[in-house]
Amino acid sequence: MSRSYTYLAELIGVVCAYFIIRLLFFADLSTRTVQSDVIQGVLIGFGLAFVTAQAYARIKATKVNGWITMFGLGVPGNGMFLRAAHAQLFPGPVTVPQEAMYWWANVDGAGRILTGAQDYVMHFPPGQLPPSDAFWSLTMGTAKNRFVPNPINRYSVSDRSGLMPNADGSVDIYIQHAAPAGHESNWLPAPADKFILWLRVYIPGEAILLGGYTVPPVAKVK
Repeated sequence: MSRSYTYLAELIGVVCAYFIIRLLFFADLSTRTVQSDVIQGVLIGFGLAFVTAQAYARIKATKVNGWITMFGLGVPGNGMFLRAAHAQLFPGPVTVPQEAMYWWANVDGAGRILTGAQDYVMHFPPGQLPPSDAFWSLTMGTAKNRFVPNPINRYSVSDRSGLMPNADGSVDIYIQHAAPAGHESNWLPAPADKFILWLRVYIPGEAILLGGYTVPPVAKVK
């Protein structure tokens, strides 16, 4: 979640607390009207709903190596409250995990904002590409989550991209603005400024469904 949303939630929480305390203990009953009470009640209710959804989203979300995901969003029986939390923190599709799982990141493994001013690599050890019975893809987006124009018209890499493995069977994906010399087949072009990454796995394997698979970090190249 962006720091802006965090600060906004904190500000709204403080404002709501102020008005609740003011109404309960310091309000002049002789000057109150039904209209003002209704307006204040609606605004306070909206604010509390926003803050509560933010807090619940943090409880339900899983963040590992800079990647954020939420499990079980599309499971039947999940109510509107979970969907509201989902919309606050994880702007991804609502599906059952057996159909698809999604992760997104706007920071590297050390928590630093992703930017095209730096070069990054995602290293998948041998046999540790995302397990899937359909396909997986790693997609690049700008800070506004739009495709990134680039000279090779590549907006994602996947198990169908012809990624070249290393000698030991591991796979490196190079995420950077300029083409990595000698590794163009594994290059995911980045913009010059901030960006977001999405990892999508369709018909995920058992390791993902049981929580045993960890998406590797986006590591800054020294």
